[in-house]
Amino acid sequence: MKKFLKLGIPKGSLQSATISLFMRSGWKISVNDRSYFPEINDDAIECAICRAQEMSRYVESGSLDAGLTGKDWIAENNSDIHVVSDLVYSKVSSRPARWVLAVAYDSTIEKIDDLRGKKVATELVEYTKRYFSERGIDVTVEFSWGATEAKVVSGLADAIVEVTETGSTIKAHGLRIVQELMETNTQLIANHNSWNDPIKREKIEQIALLLKGALLAEKLVGLKMNVPEKFLEKIVSLLPSLNAPTVSPLYQSKWFSVETVVHTDVMRDLIPELRKRGAEGIIEYPLNKVI
Repeated sequence: MKKFLKLGIPKGSLQSATISLFMRSGWKISVNDRSYFPEINDDAIECAICRAQEMSRYVESGSLDAGLTGKDWIAENNSDIHVVSDLVYSKVSSRPARWVLAVAYDSTIEKIDDLRGKKVATELVEYTKRYFSERGIDVTVEFSWGATEAKVVSGLADAIVEVTETGSTIKAHGLRIVQELMETNTQLIANHNSWNDPIKREKIEQIALLLKGALLAEKLVGLKMNVPEKFLEKIVSLLPSLNAPTVSPLYQSKWFSVETVVHTDVMRDLIPELRKRGAEGIIEYPLNKVI
């Protein structure tokens, strides 16, 4: 089959997480440090690696049919693209990141209005300019090539606009958050013409379906156990599930096999309670995809 879909893989901090997510979804992407065109075990897809900051521009122009990038960089480039799916994942956690306005901990700046006539450093220049302009606040926005948190400490800027997931790095640099500007997460995007092409669209939708299935599976586990008939109703009443648990009689006995899928965050308390209520042979197992 001739490759017909050009897919952008984000370079940098998201690269490893993206390749890992594709692996769990059924695609193996092999990256060569000397090439920007990694191999993928799908004859329909041709991969290209580019910076997340530039991805939406390449997708918008049609150089790529689809790609993965942050909602923040789509906003920064003001790109006209089709957002196929939200995919909340990162190198740190499975929650959206935030772009925040931060100042020195002892700064007199308490709200964004206090920044009138001040200087703000950020990598998200165009979005930040629009944000302040829409609120009628006159500030100077300068591009920061890195070490943005240090700009305030060294007196090179009065405030910064920086991305954070936990806020720990902001605090570690002696800064405090004044206001959140944007919540962002990874998005699968497509060129409008590519999205309107039935063959390409079907492939993009396949990618979206399986990536989302792999992400959902990270939050869930399979749970299986043996339960005597006299405790069955009590055990089933304890079990959260996507629909309802599967209950099957064991061969020539008054025992049942009970199986379900539950969120990982309840397992710590659920397993001891199940054991206490009479369940035996309790097995917890990971899931690859949940569709």
